[in-house]
Amino acid sequence: MRTKNIFHFVILLIVLFLEALPFGVVLNFANPEGEPWRRTFSYFSLTPFGYANFAPFISAILTVLLLILSVTFLIKKSSVNSAFKIISGITAVLSLIPILYGVEYITFIGILIFILLTLTFVFSLIKN
Repeated sequence: MRTKNIFHFVILLIVLFLEALPFGVVLNFANPEGEPWRRTFSYFSLTPFGYANFAPFISAILTVLLLILSVTFLIKKSSVNSAFKIISGITAVLSLIPILYGVEYITFIGILIFILLTLTFVFSLIKN
């Protein structure tokens, strides 16, 4: 049980670090000269949120909540509860939503974040 909680904590720290990098969220702006301008932002940036790309920012906030929950589980030495499972599943799905805009709206960092959040969700479902 304790190793599972440490695993969640470490994975969520890595995800939080990746979300803070300015390479996770893509916005493509129209260019009158042809090829659109591709700009990348952090998951915590409000610029994509202002351009109606809500999922990355909400995903980042939920990752912080998951990290707080995992620290609580480490301190109390308790197992992962159903709220953690539900939030981690929602966060994993939200992190993949930008691909609905098209493949050009996702980065390698975004895919890595999705994989790590999915791992967190899957490992939270596994019994001790």
